[in-house]
Amino acid sequence: MQALDHTRYLALREGAQVLEADGSGDKVLRLTDGSILKLFRRKRLLTSAAWYPYARRFADNCTALRERQIPCPTIRDVYRIASIERDAVHYDPLPGQTLRQLLDNQGDADPLRGQLGVFMATLHERGIYFRSAHLGNIVLTPEHQLGLIDIADLRVYRRPLRKSLRLRNFKHMVRYPQDRQWLLDRHGEVFMQNYGRTQNICSPEELNSALQK
Repeated sequence: MQALDHTRYLALREGAQVLEADGSGDKVLRLTDGSILKLFRRKRLLTSAAWYPYARRFADNCTALRERQIPCPTIRDVYRIASIERDAVHYDPLPGQTLRQLLDNQGDADPLRGQLGVFMATLHERGIYFRSAHLGNIVLTPEHQLGLIDIADLRVYRRPLRKSLRLRNFKHMVRYPQDRQWLLDRHGEVFMQNYGRTQNICSPEELNSALQK
């Protein structure tokens, strides 16, 4: 993580489009070259972010995903911007559309549901626990691969995930009504069948129970 002084920060963000902001200021900026600057604020004095900033976690998670051949953003740099009390990660976004963006553009959505089932099983088998798993954070790339974005809230384990983490992850996926309705079409059988073909830890009954709650 390198220091970015205020003059360089202003130059970097000149002409940027604000994609996300809150009452405390900008959160996500699209810079003029199409890259993204994501800003993180420490919300509490005593927090793990003091010694392991979220910007650094984001970058480290990108490295871990690429090592496991999971498409994700490409990191340019990680900054500490003392003048605005923010940490920041500068990256090239993962090309494509989120699955949530595709919900209204799908005719037969079963192939994509099946691909998502295989993808989630692949993540779990490779030790990836994505707590922010929802259709707005999973991207279908131009190469028709699935990848992850907004990955600061992600943990990587050395071994495949244990059953309890897998089932908890499925509950995360159906938090939003539009995601739940799409994923559980015909009781989620397409997603569950394809997930089940790629692993043997969670039974169809356990998976169905986690998704339906």
